[in-house]
Amino acid sequence: MAPFDRPRTGGAARSIAAGDTWWYAAIAGEAAGSFSARIRIRMRRACLTATLLLTVTYAGLVLTATGRRWGEAAIAGRLADPVVARLLREHPVLQGVSTASPVLAVLLLAGIGALRKRYALTGAALGTLAAALLIAELLQRYAPGPRLVDSSGATLESGFPSSASVLATGAALGLVLVVPHRLRSAVVGLAALWAAALGAYTIAAGHHRPGDVIAADLLVLAAFAALTALLARRGKVRPARRRGLPAQRFLVTVPLAALALGGLAAGAYLLVHCLPGTGPLPAELPRIAHRCGQALAAGTGAAVVLALLGLLRHVDLDPGPAPYRLAGLVPEDREDPFPEEPDHEIS
Repeated sequence: MAPFDRPRTGGAARSIAAGDTWWYAAIAGEAAGSFSARIRIRMRRACLTATLLLTVTYAGLVLTATGRRWGEAAIAGRLADPVVARLLREHPVLQGVSTASPVLAVLLLAGIGALRKRYALTGAALGTLAAALLIAELLQRYAPGPRLVDSSGATLESGFPSSASVLATGAALGLVLVVPHRLRSAVVGLAALWAAALGAYTIAAGHHRPGDVIAADLLVLAAFAALTALLARRGKVRPARRRGLPAQRFLVTVPLAALALGGLAAGAYLLVHCLPGTGPLPAELPRIAHRCGQALAAGTGAAVVLALLGLLRHVDLDPGPAPYRLAGLVPEDREDPFPEEPDHEIS
């Protein structure tokens, strides 16, 4: 057993209900209370929490009439918001950027993993992203919910969760696996800022409702938390060297935290004031609902990345150094440390 994977000294023993049974040491290959076991339990709980929040989002924003009306008001509000309308009119290139950038982000993820020769972790990240995208497509097709129709009466396909947001947030979280630990916060933080901006843009352009983007972020968080729990289950995690807070990490993490807190707080405040009841929508409601949806989408995108970075703050996913190093050939002018003995016989 590796030194870092031993139980903590001086710590109180946990109960059997917490998972400390002989099975984990004898079958799963990890000691109860070890570093791998703690990370596995932590990430398993994170996966279950994200799944629960995803279920609540689906029930509240898709299955309830109030949630559907709020989503429709957010979509209609983009036409009543002059700032958003002017931005989309003056910068048509944003449409192409929002379509191509998620694909480029996935290619960047694969390229970084290939350059660092982290083929197994890169394959795991891409596989998890593909699984999350498949689950999103299945939910769009088969999840029970009301049929949406356009003005002509044609049935519209459900956008819950958003596939574009799954790609964007999944690429940002996938960088956690392939980027060195010392650069993880800076690189993943910049990718998270881009993913949050892309999520807000999809609402501004009318491609998705706010609930679609929020659900996509939670789905990706659950998928990558499950992957990290599996890596910990196989002993592929190790403690990272604890250093001070570098300037590059500070300059990226603080804006990301401000975006998460500000977006969620502003979105929650506006949501209380714009939840529609029954009857016709007030004139000012669509514009407020639209800005509320953008704030919640951006805040959720930043919050899920911060959550994964916080859970893996002192966890290194890179393979550890080799316990020994193969020496080169013995020079001819030096005596062979292991000379051949023809008369030696192993009994």
